Amino acid sequence: MKNFFKKLKIKRRLITWLAGMHFYGGPSKKMKIVGVTGTNGKTTTTTLLYKVATGLGYKAGLIGTVENMIAGEVRSATHTTPDPIFLYKLLNEMAAKGCEYVFMEVSSHALDQNRIAGIRFAGAVFTNLTHDHLDYHKNMERYFASKKKIFKTLSPLAFALANNDDAYGVKILENIKAKPVLYGFQECQKLSLANVTCLHGEIRKMNFDGLELNFNGENLKSKLLGKFNAYNLLAVWSASSLLGFDMKKVNKILENITPPRGRFEHFMAPNGVLVIVDYAHSPDALEKILLAAKDIIRNGPSKNSGQAKLISLFGCGGDRDPMKRPIMGNLGATLSDIAIFTSDNPRSEDPDKIITEMAVGLSHDLQNKVIAITDRREAIKKSIDLAKEGDVILCAGKGHEDYQEIKGVKHHFNDLEEYKKLF
Repeated sequence: MKNFFKKLKIKRRLITWLAGMHFYGGPSKKMKIVGVTGTNGKTTTTTLLYKVATGLGYKAGLIGTVENMIAGEVRSATHTTPDPIFLYKLLNEMAAKGCEYVFMEVSSHALDQNRIAGIRFAGAVFTNLTHDHLDYHKNMERYFASKKKIFKTLSPLAFALANNDDAYGVKILENIKAKPVLYGFQECQKLSLANVTCLHGEIRKMNFDGLELNFNGENLKSKLLGKFNAYNLLAVWSASSLLGFDMKKVNKILENITPPRGRFEHFMAPNGVLVIVDYAHSPDALEKILLAAKDIIRNGPSKNSGQAKLISLFGCGGDRDPMKRPIMGNLGATLSDIAIFTSDNPRSEDPDKIITEMAVGLSHDLQNKVIAITDRREAIKKSIDLAKEGDVILCAGKGHEDYQEIKGVKHHFNDLEEYKKLF
């Protein structure tokens, strides 16, 4: 019976893909499409590539988590990677509007479900692979196998760009037809790869004002914050180079480029507290933004930086991978001066139960750093009450989302909006 339903699912996806091809033809052949996959960094990488292309004067399309864009027109997004019919419809509109390039987030779910079948990619980018979506994939091997699928579809004319510093970076480029390229800040691990190109970066300076970088001998400044954004920028720079863009102009565009909504979005409150809102909802993403926030405090302008606190506020989603809850709880409590555990999108689960599971295994010392407040709005108020000049509040988990889902009902809620309203 199980095999029967599995075959039925495969047939349904095939029918959906064929329907998309029938109604919209092969629009991917008319444009250069770059797919970006990985656990973290997909939204930032695709959005920055879209901004670079449009900044260079090209008409471009963007398909992703936050929004879809067709030559400057905003379209709402419901999934990171849409179903085949809607995806082909989007690509068809992009081709009709004269788009030359499309930058597309490709999720592991979409790859596993063959949503991108039939699309011809000019290149693919792999950012990283860390613990996430194991409620769906069950283990890291299957999670990796789904990510690998996009690289197997690439032709010899396409480029395959992967993060050299990630444990899966070289592995994802093995046994593919496309041109293998690695980017990173560590020594290039060519290992089993033949004819691989290595693009190397160096972080010269990283502080409250942004980043000073050197990519393959070229100096670059950026207003983006944090080491994780240095990786995003190097991925964008490398892909731009592989697409044949004018790199002098690309460097200039990257100097003033801004992040997507809800991706390390920040503002300085009137009382001198820096508020950061980010979408991080996996252990690796949370760890990266916590470390970035600590770097900001360490290198910040405040004379009181020695006493400045990092106050984190986050939760874990309901009806999603429960294994990551204690991991994220431990990271937040360890890397923050004060960690506020609160509700994210509890969905059908009891939010108090989720918070309890986040605190499992915490030592007595770490428990003393944790405050549990189920109501997210009240938790935000508490973080403001606790913060003083020079402190950093990091609110993670929801980023660009403007709702909170409780018992099947979506209520309007936006973290950045709440903070600005309260300040």
